[in-house]
Amino acid sequence: MAVSAVVPKNIQHYLRPGTLQLVALPPLSLYVHLPWCLRKCPYCDFNSHEVRTGDMPEQRYLDALVADLEGALPLVWGRTIHSIFIGGGTPSLFSPQAIDRLIGDIRARLKLEPDCEITLEANPGTFEKDRFKAFRSAGVTRLSVGVQSFNDEHLKALGRVHDRAQAIAALEEAATAFETFNLDLMYALPGQTMDQLEQDLSQALAMTPPHLSAYHLTIEPNTFFARFPPRIPDDDTAYAMLDRITEVTAGAGLDRYEVSAYAKPGHRCWHNLNYWQFGDYLGIGAGAHSKLSFAHRVVRQVRYREPRLYMDNALAGRAVAQDDEVARAELPFEFMLNALRLKEGFELQQFSERTGLPLTAIQAPLEEAESKGLIRRGLARVEPTPRGFDFLSDLQALFLPAK
Repeated sequence: MAVSAVVPKNIQHYLRPGTLQLVALPPLSLYVHLPWCLRKCPYCDFNSHEVRTGDMPEQRYLDALVADLEGALPLVWGRTIHSIFIGGGTPSLFSPQAIDRLIGDIRARLKLEPDCEITLEANPGTFEKDRFKAFRSAGVTRLSVGVQSFNDEHLKALGRVHDRAQAIAALEEAATAFETFNLDLMYALPGQTMDQLEQDLSQALAMTPPHLSAYHLTIEPNTFFARFPPRIPDDDTAYAMLDRITEVTAGAGLDRYEVSAYAKPGHRCWHNLNYWQFGDYLGIGAGAHSKLSFAHRVVRQVRYREPRLYMDNALAGRAVAQDDEVARAELPFEFMLNALRLKEGFELQQFSERTGLPLTAIQAPLEEAESKGLIRRGLARVEPTPRGFDFLSDLQALFLPAK
């Protein structure tokens, strides 16, 4: 089925009068999607595509990213970029020279904060000695290493292309090359026991990561695991695993600042924090999403998903496949879907600043959430209670628009 093109809109279209009143624009981040990987993991529902040796059009894709960025410049003109996240796929499949070119092309077109955080996702299966150092020399300031497990049987079940030894070697190299890095783990894996979780945690913390993310394995639609579901721990065991992760990481000096994120002081992931605080982000690359604010509206965009279709359209000046204004009634839920993931919650003033809505728009659901013991409210701040963290989906659902 043919995909109809979205006609690029003039900047005046976004600046026209509307029902929202944003007194100031939020911080702006840049997301860059590099969609290729060595093998599609059976649990993965991201826009990632297996690549055959020598079949990745590295330079043409970079040309498309530059064209995409240049087409988006009028929407973010004059705004400063606080963080950049290069995600995938497996971005570390791209050569350090390509990443160097990418960051240089971005710097030539956007104003970056002097201490702009530039994160690159990397998988141990694409690790070579000194490769991470080369990424650091290219301008990357933070590495996010997708380990998922240190158990070879679990890695095989997850379809990962690395083993325990490669994961440890990659993390040792990351610690040498970078002042800060993320270690990503998954739990509630097929057949995983509490003892095996303890072993994964023990090995992870032995690497002294400044930041650790722990993700519950979920069975997503349209994945291999959805068609052939593995046996995974029940909900009670999964909750117990998360409690144990939180307990052990706290003992290692890692503070749980978000539902799935733990960090030592000064090592929180600024890019993700911007998402959770309902900041703005421009997304370029195949299937990338953007959320951009203007004086009277909040807009979401999606790029073409299939890499070759994306390249063809981006190089022709029409990278955007979808461009929609977020409905006024949906903004409270959109905001809470992010902000309530943070242990510290959000300032009430920030809700109005980021959505352009009055606090009366959330008064009723806030009262209901408080009566159910899901949040704590002060004069200026709202934060989830431990119960709110445990039942986060129920808490967020209170802010869905009335039908």
